[in-house]
Amino acid sequence: MTERIQLDPLEPWVEIKTTKQDYQNADPKLLETMLGQLHLIRAFEEAILDIAGEGLVHGPAHSSVGQEGGAVGSIVGMRPTDAINGSHRGHHQFLAKAIAYVAPQLDVTNLVTSQVQEVLQKTAAEILGLAQGYCKGRGGSMHLQWHEAGALGTNAIVGGGVPLAAGNAWSQKRAGTTDMTTSYFGDGAVNIGSVLESMNLTAAWDVPLVFFIENNLYAVSTTVAEATKEDRLSGRGVGFGIPSWRVDGMDPLAVWHVMQEVEEHVRSGKGPAVVEAEVYRFFHQNGAFPGSAFGYRSKEEEEHWRSRDPLDKVANEMIELGLITQEQVADTRKQAVAAMELVALELLEPDLDGKPGARKIKANLWPDAGFVDVGLRSDLSELAGAKTLEQDSYTGETTDIRFVDAMAKGMDRQMELDDRIIILGEDVHRLKGGTNGATKGLPDKYDGRVLGTPISENAFAGLGGGMAMDGRFRPVVEFMYPDFLWVAADQVFNQIGKARHMFGGQNPVPLVLRTKIAMGSGYGSQHLMDPAGIFATAPGWRVVAASNPFDYIGLMNAALKMEDPVLMIEHVDLYTQRGLIPADDLDYHIEFGKARVVREGKDTTILSYLNMVNITKEALDQTGLDGELIDLRWLDRASIDWDTIGESIKKTNSVVIVEQGVQGTSYGGWLSDEIQRRFFDHLDQPVQRVHGREASPSISKVLERASIAGLEEVVAGLNLVKEGFGKN
Repeated sequence: MTERIQLDPLEPWVEIKTTKQDYQNADPKLLETMLGQLHLIRAFEEAILDIAGEGLVHGPAHSSVGQEGGAVGSIVGMRPTDAINGSHRGHHQFLAKAIAYVAPQLDVTNLVTSQVQEVLQKTAAEILGLAQGYCKGRGGSMHLQWHEAGALGTNAIVGGGVPLAAGNAWSQKRAGTTDMTTSYFGDGAVNIGSVLESMNLTAAWDVPLVFFIENNLYAVSTTVAEATKEDRLSGRGVGFGIPSWRVDGMDPLAVWHVMQEVEEHVRSGKGPAVVEAEVYRFFHQNGAFPGSAFGYRSKEEEEHWRSRDPLDKVANEMIELGLITQEQVADTRKQAVAAMELVALELLEPDLDGKPGARKIKANLWPDAGFVDVGLRSDLSELAGAKTLEQDSYTGETTDIRFVDAMAKGMDRQMELDDRIIILGEDVHRLKGGTNGATKGLPDKYDGRVLGTPISENAFAGLGGGMAMDGRFRPVVEFMYPDFLWVAADQVFNQIGKARHMFGGQNPVPLVLRTKIAMGSGYGSQHLMDPAGIFATAPGWRVVAASNPFDYIGLMNAALKMEDPVLMIEHVDLYTQRGLIPADDLDYHIEFGKARVVREGKDTTILSYLNMVNITKEALDQTGLDGELIDLRWLDRASIDWDTIGESIKKTNSVVIVEQGVQGTSYGGWLSDEIQRRFFDHLDQPVQRVHGREASPSISKVLERASIAGLEEVVAGLNLVKEGFGKN
């Protein structure tokens, strides 16, 4: 007969409730501060709903009315150096952290200090999209950030902020602190891959992150029970070996007690924790109507939860203990409401052209329209004074080296100079330098700075993004193949690429993302893309590509100094090719935004990058065309060398763009459009393009070759240009 063995979870999973004794034992100042925060947040949310009802909030107003207990109970005991981030419904968490930062203890007899008033006004201004907001009006309701207070930024993508929080927490640990980060998200996010990937990664690495689940029982109208079999959502944690707590989020003191236990665990270096707080939003997903108005909740259910209002819970317990009177509670409410009335007076004015009593936003508070693109990228001041070199003019002693060995050698030098550089990715710490040798020798030399990750692109890309935004480290993230960016597209594009601009244009995001193009290697449709065209059209990213070892070191050195996310594209065909690099001086940069004229000519301008530069040189030899070949090197629209390109076009009056990859996502698509806009009057024929076919490369050697551009296609493209000479 088979034997059955009962398995127990690796870590405990508990539920905590308070008793009367807990309130009796609580510090009266703690309860008073909780009550003050609860009323300030409630008054704020109600005022925002009123303003939204007048049509003055552009976009959604996801209120947290009813859910304040989880935020206040969990944040009131945090350190100023602890950090939080949250979801689209994050006003309450942001305000709790911001208010706690400026007023760690509140006096309900004098609730609204000038600093608290400023927090309320700047938060409201941000929600209205005004220049005085924390993110200068760019973030609005769903993107609230105040780094100084430890508020890393709320997030409109469900679960999108969790990997970023993991990166911040990793940085706290690596920096030698006992600080922690708490990421707030709702019931929907527990089924999102990036959240589950982050649970696994942080547990494996003992990262001090608290996963705080606000279970408000509904998505928009879909219940948790409809969305998942196990509706006790803290159960997700124990599956990853993370200790987990469940608590009544309508009882702020119960949440506070849970967080005391959580903090003891996390701060002692034992890794992450999961907290599930059951809360209830009194209104619909967005706006001031209850859910019953839309038919998915009953009025009886709503009345039940309103009877458990966290504001009443704390007030009633304090009254029973003789710590406050009903009149003082009412006065606390009055002060909070008055503060928001003052906010409205500062931001709004009567709309004399509207209905009686109508208001409008004061016109002088809007951001200037010219601010629209400001802060999308760094101003490049970090590159000022950098030593730049070019291989063609370098006269010092050189070393002949394989491309991939130059990559490892250059990174070794920079890691030696800058202990902030951290490398992470799949298998980068093993196999004698990762899957291709790019990290050869680095794991042994730099202990704890070359991190082999789980196969979780969402988690480790986002973790790198969080590290970069924290600012204490400079992550170099490797995607083994560029196709994997689609797995982590949210983190790459919505988070890392947009973060600086979205949160006001002030906070750097110094991250390098390395990946290799492997066309010709037989890895098929899901491993062989060229990402240049995708990233070149994505806001916030800079893109570089080197065709030789000398340029690779200089471009990587520049990328590691930049305060922007930079994509470094490599090609496997180049890894084994040899080239010259300086023998002793590896600290140079390739000048920012400078293309290289590989070969001068007068017949046509040929623009290319990576391995196609050398292939084009061979094609020129075959055709006899006197083409001017330019290695672009800097590919993104903010960095590309239009001066060099323009001078060449004005000389040759024709252009060929040469790339290897498929047509649909090609880099040349946007480049040719931009060239014809800028240099139309100098073109004697349409811009010619050499690229692959429509289909992704497939496994068959014959079909793979047919799908990509090579020497034959470049020769054909150059011959087309020759045929067009003299034709208008």
